[in-house]
Amino acid sequence: MSDAPQSAPELLAIDAGQTGIKVRLRRADGSTHDDVFSGVLTDRPLLGQLAEVAESVVRSAGAAPHTMTLGVSGLTDARVEAEGLMQRPALAGVQRIVATHDSVTSFLGVLGDQYGSVVAAGTGVVTLGVGPQHSTRVDGWGYIMGDAGSGYWIGRAALDAVMRAYDGRGPVTALTASVQERWPDLESAYTQLQASHDRVRTVASFAAKVAEFAGTGDAVAVRICQEAARELALAALASLRVVDAPADAAVGAVGGVFGSDAIRSAFIDAVRAERSDARFVPPIGSGIDGAVALADLGPNHPLRERFADVTRG
Repeated sequence: MSDAPQSAPELLAIDAGQTGIKVRLRRADGSTHDDVFSGVLTDRPLLGQLAEVAESVVRSAGAAPHTMTLGVSGLTDARVEAEGLMQRPALAGVQRIVATHDSVTSFLGVLGDQYGSVVAAGTGVVTLGVGPQHSTRVDGWGYIMGDAGSGYWIGRAALDAVMRAYDGRGPVTALTASVQERWPDLESAYTQLQASHDRVRTVASFAAKVAEFAGTGDAVAVRICQEAARELALAALASLRVVDAPADAAVGAVGGVFGSDAIRSAFIDAVRAERSDARFVPPIGSGIDGAVALADLGPNHPLRERFADVTRG
C-alpha cells in the first residue's frame, strides 16, 4: 500500500435536498469521493446545516478545497448563504463559493446545456425552465404555499382521504390501513402529527403507499396520482412557455415521485397533450453532477442569473 500523500482538494460540490444531502469532493488529480448526509430542514436556518456538512467533509479531507458549489432546497438568498459560509473559520481555505437553488443543479444534472424543463419531485417539488435567453422557476414554494404534486402534497392528500373515509365524507380506501400502522388511533393522529418535529417528512412518507395502492387499483390512490401528475405537467408546461422554449424542447422528470409508473405516464400524457413534440429524455446525470457543473458555467449562460458567485478578498 502506497504512503504517498493524497492530492489537494480542489472542489467540494453539495447537492442539498430535503431527503438527503449528497456531497462530492474532487481532488486536483481528478479523483473523487462521494458521501451522503441527512437532508436539510427547510423550516430552519440553512446556514448552520450547510456549514456543518461542509466542515465535516473538510475535516475528513484534511484541507479545504479551493472551490465549493452548492445547490440547496429552500434557498432564498444565495449570496447571503455563500457569504455566510465564507465567514466560517473552518472554511477559511475556501477561495470561491457558488450557491444556488437546487432546481438549478437538478436541471444541469438532468439536461446539461439543453433547452427545456426539469421537474424535480421528491419531498418538495420545483421546476426549472431554460430557453435561449432566459430561465424561470415554477413552484418550489414550500409545503405551505406550493410544492403541488410533491411527495408531501401526495402524502397530505392521502391523509386527507383517510380521514374523510373515517368520518364518512369520502370513499373507503386501502390507504387507511397504512396510516393506522403509524397511528392506530386515527382520532388522535392529527395531534401527534402536529407535535412532530419531522412532520413534513412523515407526511411525505405516505406518497410511496399511494403509488403502491394505485398500482393495485385503489380508486382513491389512483385519483391522487392523476391529480399529482396534472400538477407536475402544469408546472413543466408553464416553464416552457415562459422561457419561449422550442417546440421540441427536452423535458426531464426526476425524483422519487416519478418512481410511480402511474404518475410518470400520466405526466407524460398531460405534457404531450399540449406539446406533442416535447422530448422526454433520461437524465444525463444527477443533482450532484449538476453541482459540479455549476463551477464552470460561462458568464452568458441563461442560468447565470440564478446563482451567487463569491470569491474571497
